[in-house]
Amino acid sequence: MATVEPGIARHYDISGLEERILAAFADRGVDVAHLRASDLEAVDEFHIGGFAATRELIEQMGLKPGAKVLDIGSGVGGPARFVANSVGADVTGIDLTQSYVDIATSLSKRTGMAGKTRFVQGSALDMPFADASFDAAVILHVGMNLPDKPRLMSEAARVLQPGGVFAVYDVMRLKDGALTYPLPWASDETMSFVATPDVYRSAAVAAGFSVTAERPRGAFAIEFFATMRARMAAAQAEGNKPPLGVGLIMGEDARTKIANITAALEGGILAPVELLLRLG
Repeated sequence: MATVEPGIARHYDISGLEERILAAFADRGVDVAHLRASDLEAVDEFHIGGFAATRELIEQMGLKPGAKVLDIGSGVGGPARFVANSVGADVTGIDLTQSYVDIATSLSKRTGMAGKTRFVQGSALDMPFADASFDAAVILHVGMNLPDKPRLMSEAARVLQPGGVFAVYDVMRLKDGALTYPLPWASDETMSFVATPDVYRSAAVAAGFSVTAERPRGAFAIEFFATMRARMAAAQAEGNKPPLGVGLIMGEDARTKIANITAALEGGILAPVELLLRLG
């Protein structure tokens, strides 16, 4: 395991997170004893754009029912459940943080999806899977914590079948500029490895991928956070509970993290970027 990984796992590990998620839903009238995967969409898609971003990425992959899909950095399992539900795929998630693996497994069981999703603990840079195990793979807002992009790409290529699609949706650096911490993926600069699209492309090509599509999503990201702020302000003005969102998973300093990433997005320093890669 790379030396930075224990600290990164601790960054994401929030005590009692599943209980907080369930309590928040119950407080808003959701029957948590009969959860559906769609009930969780507001909180279990821990990346910019949430469910909408996942849907738009997955729609470009051409997945077929029964496909074996790998979700690298699967968090609490939202994207994996979406892919399994929308495509009829069998999805395996791998995440560095054991508590996320446990929560993802539990939430899939609660939503009746234990048979279509499974989650394991492990590193994206040294995955515990045999060669050519999967038809496709996705990674959503994980590469910012991975110091070795060539290793990420070579591992993805190793576990994919020839012709397999690898969909990347990561925050990338578009120009020079200082970043203010904490950010959603890093408490400080020692655990942040934001790279340019060029770095991703070069690593992908070296690993045997071809780049079939690329789309910067900076404007989409800025609108996402503006909408989030507006909804929170409206709820506060009306005396209502704040709407559920990814802030629930970010912990107590969620507002600071969101303010810092928003500043970097609006300054054009960072933006989420989609890359669609094909092996061979």
